[in-house]
Amino acid sequence: MIDVGLIGFGLAGRSFHAPVIRAVPGLRLAAILQRSGNEAAEKYSDVRVVRTTDELLSIPEIRLVVIATPNESHYPLAHACLAAGRDVLVDKPFTTTLDEAIELVEFARKQGRLLTVYQNRRYDGDFQAIVQLVASGALGRIVRFESNYDRFRPQLRPGAWRERSGPGTGIFFDLAPHLIDHALLLFGMPEALTADIRIEREGAGTDDAFDLAFHYPRGLRADLRSSILAAATRPRFLLHGTQGAFVKQSFDPQESNLRSGYIPMDTAWGAEPEENWGLLTLSVNGTLTQRRIPSVNCDYRDFYTNLRDAILGKAKLAVSTAWALDVMRLLELARQSSNERRTVSVLVTDPR
Repeated sequence: MIDVGLIGFGLAGRSFHAPVIRAVPGLRLAAILQRSGNEAAEKYSDVRVVRTTDELLSIPEIRLVVIATPNESHYPLAHACLAAGRDVLVDKPFTTTLDEAIELVEFARKQGRLLTVYQNRRYDGDFQAIVQLVASGALGRIVRFESNYDRFRPQLRPGAWRERSGPGTGIFFDLAPHLIDHALLLFGMPEALTADIRIEREGAGTDDAFDLAFHYPRGLRADLRSSILAAATRPRFLLHGTQGAFVKQSFDPQESNLRSGYIPMDTAWGAEPEENWGLLTLSVNGTLTQRRIPSVNCDYRDFYTNLRDAILGKAKLAVSTAWALDVMRLLELARQSSNERRTVSVLVTDPR
């Protein structure tokens, strides 16, 4: 049994970590750091609730610390936990700068501790269906991949840390790590990228929309986009290939389920009705045929299952530190591209 300490009980800790940890055999949610309020104690009466990092790290049984706090605190908290001899999982984004990320990876190596980043959206069932579809070659040569993460929230939330100006705030650092992770899993590192990171809502303090294009050889382009002013949302996923296309309109339901506190007991967490499945269009002897493609039976528990097995030396870590650094490098290059209004080259320094 691996005892886990969770730092932070906001949306991420409350919805995307605590219930998942509790659902994975071999992991025990031993302590939650909630600096104020009693929600954690009320929801998890059998879990110790602490108020400071020192108090959490004073619990000797805790082997893994999960950091689910505002982005600016990721680096100092992860560093403190690694220094205390704990393995560490940091919610995305890894840190607020590439330099911080490099320092943290080097420190974890010196400490001999495991360090990873929570890329849970790679375990969305619809994305895993796309992974299988691309690997099968059914679409032929892929020429376009689109991943859209749209919302409609015209009202500002001035009290929310993500909407304040500062390091690591804004929608780009909130959502782009997921979309970048997907593109890298499907196609690897791009040759170049072009980004437009912007503010669309009047009076907003930080970015609330972005368009990020990854340029690959042979005409392949991956468009990764998000807007908070999207009353009519774009398809969640779209692929075009020389032999057909695939489109998925709706989101994997896991996020919505977890936000509302609903965990299916007898079906996959991401189970969807057939009308929400992605639509595959193929050209067969010059005739277009269509059929629905079900999402893959997987969920966010798979991330924590891999992490558990990696800690026990039974599996390779799904999200390596080299991978985490690649994502951070692309985030910074995208900022550069947007600021300079130009396409920038991507130099691969960690080939896999």
